[in-house]
Amino acid sequence: MKFLKPRFWDNDQISLYSIFLLPVSLLMQIINFVRRLMVKSQKFSIPIICVGNIYLGGTGKTPLCSELFSILKNLNKNAVFIRKKYDSFQDEINLLKQIGPVYEKSKRINALDEAIQNKFEVAILDDGFQDFSIEKDLSIVCFNEKQWIGNGFIIPSGPLREGLSALTRANCVIINGKKNINIENKILKNNKLIKIFYSKYKPQNISDFKNRKIICFAGIGNPINFFDLLRKNEINVLEQTSFPDHHNYSKTELDILIKKAEENNATLLTTEKDYLRIEEKYRGNINCLKIKIEIENKNEFIEEIKKII
Repeated sequence: MKFLKPRFWDNDQISLYSIFLLPVSLLMQIINFVRRLMVKSQKFSIPIICVGNIYLGGTGKTPLCSELFSILKNLNKNAVFIRKKYDSFQDEINLLKQIGPVYEKSKRINALDEAIQNKFEVAILDDGFQDFSIEKDLSIVCFNEKQWIGNGFIIPSGPLREGLSALTRANCVIINGKKNINIENKILKNNKLIKIFYSKYKPQNISDFKNRKIICFAGIGNPINFFDLLRKNEINVLEQTSFPDHHNYSKTELDILIKKAEENNATLLTTEKDYLRIEEKYRGNINCLKIKIEIENKNEFIEEIKKII
């Protein structure tokens, strides 16, 4: 979904916009409830690990999927990424293809059938938490500690695809950020048996941008998290620009950014996802920050995976 997230979605105080949009949110909930009742879940012959969210965008699903693939590879399992085909999400596909095989179809069940025919042993279902046609063996829901659940309302009144009660379907939660007891209590209130883990982003090439002037831009779920990560690592950010999630950059936009960097004798920096959406002829003028995710208590997390493979 390409959009620039409304600011009121992440406000602690209830906005008039949220109140005005509540009838639409209620209608969305009714439609989703009816749709779930009409869908029959299908069990597959290989273990399925689902990585999803209830907060729309910017929760770290893609780097977690990459880390899961690495874990499964170390466990000698032949894993595959399964995705629903969206033309606008090609950046995520390209990023995952650098890690391992990706099967994508208009229906995820068809992608799974094809992967099974090709002898894959474990499926990583990327962004499939709301797909009720597939029975999952392990469901992981991602949050970012900074945004958490925003204002707590369902789309379009807020940023949630579902309410926290959806966590009854999850086995694990991974929170990207600092330990937060208040958040943990709210999660456990909805599912006492759920396992809670924390993660953090580990920039892989941050030293390349030390002692440089940086102009950065991002079109991801929460661009502010990217900008904050740079500053946390003591990068000299002169200017930052946010674009809608999955934004396709125009020639004009890129020319303006490149010119601004040249005028300030600065380095132009973006995320790896954004970089993969930029035409190759522009990439020589733009750098990207590569990140991996680091899971705290990783051995405990791996034990949860071992239970189902």
